[in-house]
Amino acid sequence: MTTTSNLSPAEMARYARHLAIPEFGKAAQEKLKAARVLVIGSGGLGSPLLLYLTAAGVGNIGIVDFDIVDESNLQRQVLFTVADVGQSKAETAKKRLLALNPHTNIEVFNTAFTKENAFEIAENYDIIADGTDNFQTRYLTNDVCVLTGKVNVYASIFRFEGQLSVFNYLQEDGERGPNYRDLFPQPPPPGMVPSCAEGGVLGVLPGIIGSLQANEVIKIITRVGAPLSGRLFLFDAASFTTRNLKIRKNRAIKITELIDYDQFCGIIPKKEIIDMVKAISVQELKKWMDAEKDFQLIDVRETYEYDICNLEGELVPLNSILNYKDTIATNKPVVVQCRSGVRSANAIKVLQSQFGFDNLLNLEGGILAWAREIDPSMPTY
Repeated sequence: MTTTSNLSPAEMARYARHLAIPEFGKAAQEKLKAARVLVIGSGGLGSPLLLYLTAAGVGNIGIVDFDIVDESNLQRQVLFTVADVGQSKAETAKKRLLALNPHTNIEVFNTAFTKENAFEIAENYDIIADGTDNFQTRYLTNDVCVLTGKVNVYASIFRFEGQLSVFNYLQEDGERGPNYRDLFPQPPPPGMVPSCAEGGVLGVLPGIIGSLQANEVIKIITRVGAPLSGRLFLFDAASFTTRNLKIRKNRAIKITELIDYDQFCGIIPKKEIIDMVKAISVQELKKWMDAEKDFQLIDVRETYEYDICNLEGELVPLNSILNYKDTIATNKPVVVQCRSGVRSANAIKVLQSQFGFDNLLNLEGGILAWAREIDPSMPTY
């Protein structure tokens, strides 16, 4: 007796190594083809995640990403090449993925994932894979999954360390497993956890963690293996050690609606932060330097950023600025600078509110504006 298959002859040949696994076989491959997975972010984690989901034969994949490809992405975001710099990440990812597997349907959402559009974007997907790098979107993704009954496959990376878990998984007893808020009920204070741009990340780490994230998605779809529900997997690439921590549900936490996630995470819009402090343009700073004006220049970036390019200011990373308050002049102008003007504005805001400084000036546009308007030969990142 013969049975029909949802897989074409070309697909049967393509996925032959999957079909050869006794615990997997044609039934699991057909589940992959019917699956609908939404991936938030196509960068460090999203690149390997999307590549392996596409190669595995997930039939319907959505990509949410409004960013463009930057040269500094290429150290870890393996979906992209030098030729893609300046192009839309989501659209570029779609082209690359369809070239890898034309049997997959790719839908692009070239926009930020926000409380206004999250339900509409997520509506037609069963699993959401979180490849973002900010707490606002992580909490939003989690809450959307809880409110709509979708599984959230979570991962994060920083320097040498990675985290992975499966949230809101429907268990055999009909209960939902722990979600992100059971692990992290509250976000950390703003600025306490640097972004990858500020703190760095080992290039291979997102490849490792993103591949494991794809593995969890595939296990959930096919019901092959035990998903990482109720557990947090921790990986340290430097020491090559792993840990598994248990996560328990906190039934006191109730999610009833989407909220203002910027407010919840203590995030003030960048423009508002910059507008709160006095500023100096790069042209005016250049005049001060040429005239040998008496002022102090403080650079609040990280050491590795300073090593790439600098204006010979005093290096005081933002996370340690309060420890250096006694070294900041009070009897002359002090210019504070960073890469784009946001971290330096934050530093000034903290110093003014806690210690009453009134002589601090933010360098508008930071080192990027200097390279763009004063010294185009300066390397940037």
